[in-house]
Amino acid sequence: MSKALSGGVAHDLPEDLRKALRSDPAAVAIWETLTPLARNEWICWVVSVKKPETRCEHVKRVCSELHDGMRRPCCFVGCIHRSDKPLSPSQKYLVEKQSKK
Repeated sequence: MSKALSGGVAHDLPEDLRKALRSDPAAVAIWETLTPLARNEWICWVVSVKKPETRCEHVKRVCSELHDGMRRPCCFVGCIHRSDKPLSPSQKYLVEKQSKK
């Protein structure tokens, strides 16, 4: 049995991302060096999209971008699902903007 992959702070590792990481041992090694908050942001970046095809693209990009040296998703405001701290002003703005659509 292989070692369990680490999840995030507010999110467990979803099966599609787990499978993508497991297929790339180098990406797993990088993943395990990330902080729990950084892993959480990657997971949230994957699960927070609306379209299945966008989610699929994000899952594919995680391994690629980890290999490129990215430690967190680019241009991502941060996980709005965390309950251990209040939303930042930029997160509140984006949540409000999305709710008006």
